[in-house]
Amino acid sequence: MVAFGKKLRESQIQEWKGYYINYKLMKKKVNRYTQEIQVGEQNRPLVLRDFSRLLDCQIEKIVLFLLEQQGLLASRISNLRDQYDNIIQQPEGKQVCDQVQEAYRDVGRDLLRLIFYVEINAIGLRKILKKFDKRLGYKFTDYYVKTRSNHPYSQLRQVFKHVSVGAVVGAISRNLAELQDLKDNRGSYVSIYDQPELSIPDPVVHSINTAVERLSNSTNFLQFLGRHALIFPDELPTPSAEDDVDDEQRYHFISLLLNLANTFLYMVNTYIIVPTADHYSLTLGAAATVCGVVIGSMAVAQVFSSVYFSAWSNRSYMRPLVFSSIILLLGNTLYALAYDLNSISVLLIGRLCCGLGSARAINRRYISDCVPLKLRMQASAGFVSASALGMACGPALACLFQTNFKIYKLTFNGDTLPGWVMALAWLFYLIWLWTSFREPYRENYKDLSSHDSNSGKSPRKIQAKIEKDFGEQCINVAVENGCTQPLLINYEANQEEEEEEDDLQDCDDADEDSDKVQKPVDSIVSAYRLLTPSVKVQLFIYFMLKYAMEILLAESSVVTGYYFVWSTSSVAIFLACLGLTVLPVNIVVGNYISNMFEERQVLLASQIMVCLGIVLSFQIVVPYSVPQYVGSALITFVSAEVLEGVNLSLLSRVMSSRLSRGTYNGGLLSTEAGTLARVMADGTITLSGYLGQGMLLNTTLLPSFFICISSIVATCFTYNSLY
Repeated sequence: MVAFGKKLRESQIQEWKGYYINYKLMKKKVNRYTQEIQVGEQNRPLVLRDFSRLLDCQIEKIVLFLLEQQGLLASRISNLRDQYDNIIQQPEGKQVCDQVQEAYRDVGRDLLRLIFYVEINAIGLRKILKKFDKRLGYKFTDYYVKTRSNHPYSQLRQVFKHVSVGAVVGAISRNLAELQDLKDNRGSYVSIYDQPELSIPDPVVHSINTAVERLSNSTNFLQFLGRHALIFPDELPTPSAEDDVDDEQRYHFISLLLNLANTFLYMVNTYIIVPTADHYSLTLGAAATVCGVVIGSMAVAQVFSSVYFSAWSNRSYMRPLVFSSIILLLGNTLYALAYDLNSISVLLIGRLCCGLGSARAINRRYISDCVPLKLRMQASAGFVSASALGMACGPALACLFQTNFKIYKLTFNGDTLPGWVMALAWLFYLIWLWTSFREPYRENYKDLSSHDSNSGKSPRKIQAKIEKDFGEQCINVAVENGCTQPLLINYEANQEEEEEEDDLQDCDDADEDSDKVQKPVDSIVSAYRLLTPSVKVQLFIYFMLKYAMEILLAESSVVTGYYFVWSTSSVAIFLACLGLTVLPVNIVVGNYISNMFEERQVLLASQIMVCLGIVLSFQIVVPYSVPQYVGSALITFVSAEVLEGVNLSLLSRVMSSRLSRGTYNGGLLSTEAGTLARVMADGTITLSGYLGQGMLLNTTLLPSFFICISSIVATCFTYNSLY
């Protein structure tokens, strides 16, 4: 497995080699600083000053090269515009129009290469800042970003925030659209701005827009929704087996559909009992607040199932899904039988079995490993949509089960029907799974890496593979169309820098071996050691939002029954309405809010809104009103949904690349944090029940409030590291 520095070099466009960030030199500097400080030969202020100057020079080199390339592109567009103006009145205009249109596309392909160049440098800058903080124990990233992010002379924003290519993108897009209009309609509109958007945009323009969105962290609904799937990409693309394997061997639509169906059914299974758990507990002779244990027992088992399912997916996908379905079938049957057996123990065992059957780790990993890159975002969004719909459908189904009858000695009523219905659903799912699921193609990655290293592939071929992996929507266009000439006409190789790189080769190789950047972690302890303060804070925020949501949802039947005497149907409708807000909220945030503000700004604002929702939920004024409860619950739930998307997006950026794959990956750590939050929240509800139902609301909200305040403070301390 190659380390980040080597991957960075392989992914560079060779003609521009001297204009990339010199990651190798900067890494050597960091190692030297570490050694000098350890032996007392260097003091920290001098280190900060020296490294800041070096970083400023590297950023200036990148930005000046970027501006030079933009000027060359602008000059080419200006020349093409003159040609376009000359062909409008010509009889053979359509034929010449095709030539000019293709010339504009060539400029667009070169622009894609430039965007690729900026993105590689931005990743390198983030990586070296993280390495500096880790090796020297400083908060250098916080200092550097704070002093340069908004300074009038700083060039940092040119690399991290935008490429200043808006005018170039606009010129290419507008002229291509005008040329297409000229060919098809001969100017049927007064201006190109008067006509509706093209139903099929030019592929080069689409690729440019996609690349700019990725670079500037702009999002759309699918991208924002997909972040909830906890699928974390590598920091840089790597050569993989996907290029050598037919897509049909890796991707099977029915298998993906079965994977999403498993996600949907499991979420229905989780929330279908929430409206009736308190009544079921009372029927079996326990307190109503034991519903916290009933609901939370599923989460307790999920803490363990996430680990063994994640490890099992290294070998198979179908077998763990079959096992999951059988366990869930058994668990729901026991849950339903507990009524006639009059046993709270059987009830809890049934819910524990349901938790042991949680295959969400399999669902996420199947999408990450087996769905082609061009469909992965849609599949991730489908995963989250299935979860959201399951969350809404669960309580809604419970609302329909208000009946009571017996067949032989088995009782079917509002308490037991959720168990019987889910058992039947998992039985049908198991049959469908057994007959239709296709085990995906697998190849040992280690063997593949060895094969690639021994196959004699040239760096140029490896670069082509990386560029392809980097984005089929982006750099492929430039590669496939043979655009290999440098944009920099006056390019001269910087011989001095190349000699310096050769001198540093041995040192770099040794450093890469010690870093083991790309080796996946093999234990939870190793994973924990890779958690920087920024990662820990993001995991803590995820814990907080899941805790607050679980408190709200799990105690809803008890609280509304005590204060408002709501029926089971009313509670079910309330929970279903909350679940139905997930998709509309993500549409608004994904398409608008996340593109108007920085993610760290949305993160902090949504935490404050969650805190506000919790504060408004407290019973301070008597009597406690329905508008107060419903309004505060809506604020808390919606804010937590907004927070989850930006939190997981930031987590994927600050997390080590070693946590992107393997058993102990970032998705598993996030899942464990969220599951532990649910366990603790459900336990808090049950323990607070000993104080009486009148004290339940305020007692359970207090921990949520303090945890939320703590997460806001922690975010403020790491705010600049989220740049």
